Amino acid sequence: MQFYGSTISPFVRKVAVFAEEKGIAFDLVPTAPGDASPAFRAISPFGHIPAMVDGDFALADSSAIVSYLEAKYPEPALIPADPQARGRTIWFDELADTVIFATGRVMLFNRVAGPLRGLPVDPAAADAAEREQWPPILAHLELVIGDRAFLVGEALTLADIAVTSVIASTLHATRPIDAAAYPCLTRYLTTMLARPAFAQRLESERRFITKMQARV
Repeated sequence: MQFYGSTISPFVRKVAVFAEEKGIAFDLVPTAPGDASPAFRAISPFGHIPAMVDGDFALADSSAIVSYLEAKYPEPALIPADPQARGRTIWFDELADTVIFATGRVMLFNRVAGPLRGLPVDPAAADAAEREQWPPILAHLELVIGDRAFLVGEALTLADIAVTSVIASTLHATRPIDAAAYPCLTRYLTTMLARPAFAQRLESERRFITKMQARV
């Protein structure tokens, strides 16, 4: 099985962590978003990452891929069968992919990705996102996590993987979360990011970003 992309992308990281938590072996093929090569477009028609090839089957989009993996490798279950728990899990996945990422993307592009790629950036937009949009997201997560170990139920689910993945990417481009203001969220993220599937990838991403920034 091959995944295409870079785990600096929260969507690629989500798929990679999901697979690793299930014990699924895969190769990560470094691929930039928008790659226009015919071989990649045969897998991902619009150039989106992540994309997956499993034998003769290809699929693009992180939510589609994790749904496929859950159906093919049902244990350990990371998308609950209980209707309410499943609904909440998918809601958090959507929250991460849309609301949280929409804010994180502004900071990540304008402070990290854009400068590394030599593209025009808007530092003021990043500052505004961090000042105005980021705190309400953190406040909501602080409220829903409370003293819980997981976002849904009593075990790790896609909800935890998706939310942690997008926050991990955003933290490459913003100051650390204030533990005094968000103690529950800080505790939760510390535990999640210490899981091997997250920790090893994040350290390699930090080294890569630092190396690339030194070249700019």
